[in-house]
Amino acid sequence: MTDLPSQLPPLTWLRAFEESARHLNFTRAAAELNLTQSAVSQHVRSLESFLGRDLFVRKTRVLELTEDGANYLPSIREAFALIATSTKAFTGGAQGHVLSIQCNMAFSVFWLAPRLHRLYERHPWLVLNIVTPIWDPARHAAHAALEIRFGRSEEISGTAERLPIDNFYPVCAPGYQNGDFDLATATLFDCAGTTGTWEAWCAATRRDFGNARKINLVSTYVIAITAALNGAGITMAHDTLVRDLLETGQLVRPFAGVAPLSEAYFLLPPSPHAKTPASEAFLAWLGEEVAASH
Repeated sequence: MTDLPSQLPPLTWLRAFEESARHLNFTRAAAELNLTQSAVSQHVRSLESFLGRDLFVRKTRVLELTEDGANYLPSIREAFALIATSTKAFTGGAQGHVLSIQCNMAFSVFWLAPRLHRLYERHPWLVLNIVTPIWDPARHAAHAALEIRFGRSEEISGTAERLPIDNFYPVCAPGYQNGDFDLATATLFDCAGTTGTWEAWCAATRRDFGNARKINLVSTYVIAITAALNGAGITMAHDTLVRDLLETGQLVRPFAGVAPLSEAYFLLPPSPHAKTPASEAFLAWLGEEVAASH
């Protein structure tokens, strides 16, 4: 198989050629590229050697494209236009207006997404790229400008900002078991890897949980809460995720009693030198929304 990179001249040579063809002058091309005139001239010479063809006729103070140069130029301009279009689509366009966020999935679905309309109303120029890994978020965080992670304080970086403390408790759809809630016969859901479990809640509220109870385990609260919303059973959940759903009546608390959650949501902000208009706008909005929701 042919090694494709060996067929491609360096991008600097191609940029020197394109700008020189645009201005038909090495000096003006050099000013455009922030290079010296001799550097641009040498880049074009190197490209001509690579191609084995002259691209310009060099006259006093002016350049003319050769026939080969005129034939080569459109494809180079088309390639640069394609790169520019793809880059704009990937980054969202304006520098500093795009923000990459790594965010806990349940937080994204049940807290962040329902509030995003207010963010975009205030900052219509803002573009978000939101990634939601379920397991081992630390491994993926390097590509995000900021992160919202769920965990215990001892597991989180010391630079993180803890969001409000939550309580956990059971929730279900209002019509589950026809409203006559029975812990002994209900289908129960827990989110794996958390401390806010049925067993912990029963111990905190002094309820007899029983040793033989079967618990359906899921990897994210998104599954458990969605199952509860659709009448599949009762799930353990916490304030941040279900407060809005309780207020709208989509979920109810079938039993009294709450327990403090050991885990919390933590904001890992960008370093001071990495702040952008997008990150500052998002963080200011996030702080207001968190304060309002608690």
